[in-house]
Amino acid sequence: MQEPIVYVVDDDPGVRKALARLLESEGFRTSLSPSPQAFLETYDRTVPGCMVLDVAMPGTSGLELQMQMPALGLDCPVVFLTGSGDIPSSVRAMKAGAVDFLTKPVDADALIEAVSRAVARDTEIRRAALERRDAGALLDTLTPRERELVPYLLTGRLNKQIAADLGVVEKTIKIHRSRVMHKLGIRSPVELLRFLERTGRPHSQGPGEGTLQVELPPKSVMMLKLD
Repeated sequence: MQEPIVYVVDDDPGVRKALARLLESEGFRTSLSPSPQAFLETYDRTVPGCMVLDVAMPGTSGLELQMQMPALGLDCPVVFLTGSGDIPSSVRAMKAGAVDFLTKPVDADALIEAVSRAVARDTEIRRAALERRDAGALLDTLTPRERELVPYLLTGRLNKQIAADLGVVEKTIKIHRSRVMHKLGIRSPVELLRFLERTGRPHSQGPGEGTLQVELPPKSVMMLKLD
């Protein structure tokens, strides 16, 4: 994964430079923007990181940028800076997902700690997204018959029991079970359940679209309950 970038967005050039010096002294790579518009022109969504964002700026404010980000498809974690202790604004920002809301002049340790949390959050989100993508790609390699078998494998039922339910011979189930386990890199019903959770789509619309309809009976759910 690429080295994270901390985007500093503030209309005051002196503040931008001071924040950049502080962050770079702690090993962070920075990108400086005088406005939300300039940030949007330079932001690289393929690189992990976060934003240190001033609340009050001419034109589009920091809070307005935060509210626009979902529609723009951006989920960069935000650490807000403000020159005044505006409690309603801070509450609004935190409810919208801000990592922290700090007042100027900002305490150096508090800023570094907040930025570290923000970068860690973004890194974890990206890691989970990569896991979902990779697991989903493996899931899509299953044939329709193999997908049909998955809910039965989750219950831990025997091959002969599954064969009776599906109206096929036991040898067929044995072959398909082996193929599912091999393709997904799993060895047990618990590992299969964890794999489906990683895909982010354990409950879906059906095998015709490369997805699964997984519904466990209550007894099986209890049997597979994880720690």
